[in-house]
Amino acid sequence: MSVETELVPIENPSGLNVILGQTHFIKTAEDVHEALIGSVPGIKFGVAFCEASGPCLVRVEGNDEGLKTLAAKNALAVGAGHFFVVFLKDAYPINVLRALRDVPEIVTVYAATANPVDVVVATTRRGRGVLGVVDGERTKGLETAKDRAERIAFLRKIGYKLG
Repeated sequence: MSVETELVPIENPSGLNVILGQTHFIKTAEDVHEALIGSVPGIKFGVAFCEASGPCLVRVEGNDEGLKTLAAKNALAVGAGHFFVVFLKDAYPINVLRALRDVPEIVTVYAATANPVDVVVATTRRGRGVLGVVDGERTKGLETAKDRAERIAFLRKIGYKLG
């Protein structure tokens, strides 16, 4: 059996935060919707989930039509069974990842990022599967003492660390 690989870029024209992952059951779209809505007041999101059996449709949920459309378009482009895409507004991945990891059918979170991201997809005669993702740019070097101090100061400035 042969395998072909390709990179599928995630279309994200506004630099939104996106979460990409693997799951295992049709109720994922609704369960992710419930997890997100309960995580952050005022969150806006779109969720799209690729079925891997039966009609093999992209299932879509969310509370923002534009984000639902964007998630659906990207999920369809990847076209791999049990893959899901979440686009967020008015929240960050750090605000929702714990709730998503508590969704029983979620198996893996590949990325949670606002960086450009490509999905590495394998195609066989059976179907398509996600091998991983390329998130952002290549690492450029090691952190210096100055870089470390700037990182620590930044995290305190935005309120993610105390003291």
